[in-house]
Amino acid sequence: MRCRYCHNPDTWKLLEHSDDSDRSDDSEHLQTVEQLLDRAERYRDYWGREGGITVSGGEALLQMDFLTALFEEAHRRGINTCLDTAAQPFTREEPFFSRFQRLMQSTDLVLLDLKHMDPERHKWLTGHTNENILDCARWLSEMGVPVWIRHVLVPGITDDEAHLRSMRRFIDTLRNVKKVEVLPYHTLGVQKWDKLGIPYTLKDVPLPTAEQERRAREILVN
Repeated sequence: MRCRYCHNPDTWKLLEHSDDSDRSDDSEHLQTVEQLLDRAERYRDYWGREGGITVSGGEALLQMDFLTALFEEAHRRGINTCLDTAAQPFTREEPFFSRFQRLMQSTDLVLLDLKHMDPERHKWLTGHTNENILDCARWLSEMGVPVWIRHVLVPGITDDEAHLRSMRRFIDTLRNVKKVEVLPYHTLGVQKWDKLGIPYTLKDVPLPTAEQERRAREILVN
């Protein structure tokens, strides 16, 4: 997606390689599943009994085969796994669906972003409609995969009461939601947009007030 408030626009450009020879410049940055987990396990004492690894992005599902191998090996090592996703690649069509189902077998928790309930407003905000994202949420509920729902509160865009109540009604239909988080809009990534030469269209949008945050949490969380 191309979210208007994205704080990681530097992840938007996907790298493509025509053959292995093109990978030479990247080889020192590539790591195997085992190398990544060896590094992660240095922090086991910090994790505590319920902690583990979280894979984020960009969109982690764009590298689903590697992600699956990572999570499966993590489970073999007794490491809890968490996927941070906006679910935009989700589809019940093949070959994606079978691969996604396999990934979920080694996923302990999904952090799922719900950005807007209205399909057209969602498209304006992210570049895509939300039908398949909501379908992903329903499927995760059907399968009993634990989920934390997260919603970015953007004044004038995602904070009106009708929208928030619509989102709450949807969340209430799901049986697997363990937590709902309201994330206040911020502008920490604007300098990346400027550096990349991408126009930032929300420059005039204010940060949410404490009262706006309280009201959103009252609707979505309480």
